[in-house]
Amino acid sequence: MRPSTLRALNRAAELTRQNRLTEAMLIAEPVILTADEYEGEEIRRWLLDHVADFPGENHPDSKELP
Repeated sequence: MRPSTLRALNRAAELTRQNRLTEAMLIAEPVILTADEYEGEEIRRWLLDHVADFPGENHPDSKELP
């Protein structure tokens, strides 16, 4: 994963913890949408590995993404 992508995901997680979801989406969405299939898979794995970084997403079913 590109360092810029990782920085964006980490920043989005930080903003989400601060209840700044709109800002988090403005940062994360373009990165996710422009990722190629390989980076997209890395992003998906990162999100699964860091699901507890996002408020309200630490229940057992949260790791079951499509």
